[in-house]
Amino acid sequence: MVKARPRPAVNGVASADRVLTVLTAFQIGDTSLSLVELVERTGLIKSTIMRLMVSLEDHGFITRMADGRYQLASEVMRLNAVYQESIDLERHVMPRLQHLAEQTGETASFYVRHGAYRMCQYRVNSSHRLRIHLQPGDMRPMDEAAGAQALRAPFQAGIALEKPFYSHGATDPHAASVALPIYGAQQELMGALVISGPSSRLTEDSAEGLRQLFFDTARDLMRSLGFKPVDAKV
Repeated sequence: MVKARPRPAVNGVASADRVLTVLTAFQIGDTSLSLVELVERTGLIKSTIMRLMVSLEDHGFITRMADGRYQLASEVMRLNAVYQESIDLERHVMPRLQHLAEQTGETASFYVRHGAYRMCQYRVNSSHRLRIHLQPGDMRPMDEAAGAQALRAPFQAGIALEKPFYSHGATDPHAASVALPIYGAQQELMGALVISGPSSRLTEDSAEGLRQLFFDTARDLMRSLGFKPVDAKV
């Protein structure tokens, strides 16, 4: 018999805790679980589990079978596919970020659109002591920073750029950045390649000096992701 987990503490995120407790009760080898098995594995009472299952079923995470047992549903598979794709994207992006950071001395990042925000998904920090402090997962507004501009760029405009987007003082008064949109095999926007640093060091003139390196790296990343330009400069 599997040892029951302690009941989640009642706090501000109690409902989320309980939902996750139910989902993580499913283990490798389980095709389905009965209500009794879920009670044993989670420490939750039957009525609580049944209420949670209604919501999980509505959102496609759980299917209730004809015999009353529960099994994971298609939304779990979709999230796994997103996760696997993210891992694959990392394999393409990280070597290019490392190359940019080494060649420019500045921080290189890859941003993705996340609702009304842009999220730093991958990052290689500058070796300078004076640098922009961000970590993967940090969120920034869709303001006038170069990365946000690149994430808003229409497809045709994005691939026809003659120089990267540049900004200084948009999000942080002491920060500057250059960015290019990155497209995938289906011409979909995958994210934005960004170089950032202190505005005292990453001036518009110094950014201009990085243009060829930046475009070459962006093209290389897009080719790696399967992008095939037609009559395009990038």
